[in-house]
Amino acid sequence: MVGSHTIVSGGDALAMRIAEELRGAGITVTVIDGPDQLTAAGVDTATAVVCAGPDDADNLEIALLARRFNPTVRVVARLANTVLREAMAVGNGPGAVLDVADLAAPSVVERCLARTTHTIAAGDLHFVVSGEAMPRAGTLREIYGDLAPVAVVHGDRGSTPGAVVACPGRDLHVDEGDWVAMIGTAGQLDEPDTTVQARPRRSPMTRVMNAARAFREDVNPNFYRALSVSLSLLAFSTILLWFSYDRPGMSFVDALYFSTETIATVGYGDFSFSDQPTWLRLFSIVLMFAGITTTAVLMAFVADLLLSRRLAYSAGRRKVRELQRHMIVVGLGSFGIRVASDLKAAGHDVAVIELNDENRYLSAAADRGIPVIFGDATLPSTLEAARIDDARAVAVLTDADVVNIETAIVSRERLKDRHGVPVVLRVFDRALGAAVAHRFGFDNVLSTVELAAPWFIGAALGLTVFGTFSVGQASFMVGGVRVDPGSELDGIRMAELSTQTRVIAIVGSDGTRVLHPRRDSQLQAGDTAYLVGPYRELLATLSKGRGRSPAGAPVLS
Repeated sequence: MVGSHTIVSGGDALAMRIAEELRGAGITVTVIDGPDQLTAAGVDTATAVVCAGPDDADNLEIALLARRFNPTVRVVARLANTVLREAMAVGNGPGAVLDVADLAAPSVVERCLARTTHTIAAGDLHFVVSGEAMPRAGTLREIYGDLAPVAVVHGDRGSTPGAVVACPGRDLHVDEGDWVAMIGTAGQLDEPDTTVQARPRRSPMTRVMNAARAFREDVNPNFYRALSVSLSLLAFSTILLWFSYDRPGMSFVDALYFSTETIATVGYGDFSFSDQPTWLRLFSIVLMFAGITTTAVLMAFVADLLLSRRLAYSAGRRKVRELQRHMIVVGLGSFGIRVASDLKAAGHDVAVIELNDENRYLSAAADRGIPVIFGDATLPSTLEAARIDDARAVAVLTDADVVNIETAIVSRERLKDRHGVPVVLRVFDRALGAAVAHRFGFDNVLSTVELAAPWFIGAALGLTVFGTFSVGQASFMVGGVRVDPGSELDGIRMAELSTQTRVIAIVGSDGTRVLHPRRDSQLQAGDTAYLVGPYRELLATLSKGRGRSPAGAPVLS
């Protein structure tokens, strides 16, 4: 194969989106299914190899072979395994090693915590993206002054409710109730409040009642039948001996004592039956065998509770009973455990619902003190076991879109009287996410493909991506580029840039900074420009900052 091109491996939604966007940027893309196709795809002349399939083993093999065949090629590998990812990152050469969970989890955490403000680090600059509903109508300039607007989501009062306007001008008129996201530095906008409220403590009586209820629900139902038989045998034996044992006779306490020690198989020999009637001696024999049997059955049920899989199955449910204002995460995959861990690290109680009791991340959840409830999250009984009525947020993060949608619908129905509880829904495809949000009225539908794809595309193009975030159903990116001499951005004025992107800061070659540059500001070679916007338009703008080869393609170092 002649000329520079990019190889993309994988057949899932993420890989297809990466290939589609690279083609849209005018880059020749070859899609492969496995490592055996690398040579035929022209890895020796490729500019970049993007290993974006869902299988770590395939991605690892393709990345290693690509680096071996072409030491200068950009290798962008998707690896969920932490050990493999850290090992590959050491001495990887040009490219990047990325994990979808690392890239998309922060957005899910922010939605769970209902945060409207978050920070993005770009070199030594820290930008803050903050959103709020408009308290009054007016232009963005009148309300926010020189702050840079990122997006406006029209409210119910507008002609197009839910429509997103990306990077609008400051003279755009907004109505009361419209949602506006602005970007500025940490000194211009307040950074997110990460304070965690003190957890409510339950009274000792409540904890005792919960423990009793837990035992009743967790033990095998046949335990109570066996216990009833044992107690009935004890009562019958006590009354019979009390009235029938003579010479010298038994008091009620003596009869109860002897019956108990016999049924419990202790048998101290305190009372002799040698002088008792034959039928009473035969009864004592029956009592011994009956005692052994009932005691063995009771001990078997206790062992089942303590030693069997029932203990592991019910342990999570017992722990969740003590939680209030906790987060529920549905799905314990690489994405779910990352979100649950981040929420736990932020000081919040977390409960996980998982269908597979042999999930590989169970030990990781146990190490972090996160209880796991095994069951089908689409069933109301499972959500009830997770105490959804006391939950602060629900994040539905399984690998199946249909399951996520069904679970979100069931969860929202259960929370219909608590409208302020966010239900965060993960889908893979952006179009499906937008359709689900529109049809079912969900406010927190996030596409992991939409959040992660810009990082892979940027790494393949040799561009710098600092962060991604969502406003409404639109995804945005913050990126940076150093303006090369002779590039399309060299000498360009802000007014000439795409209306879908916005330059939020310029750092000159001498270190001078210009925040929120005006329309007549001009980029010069050596400047570093920081931009925000929808990732398609932003990546196209960033690539213009690179010098161009004779063939007209970006030169990627």
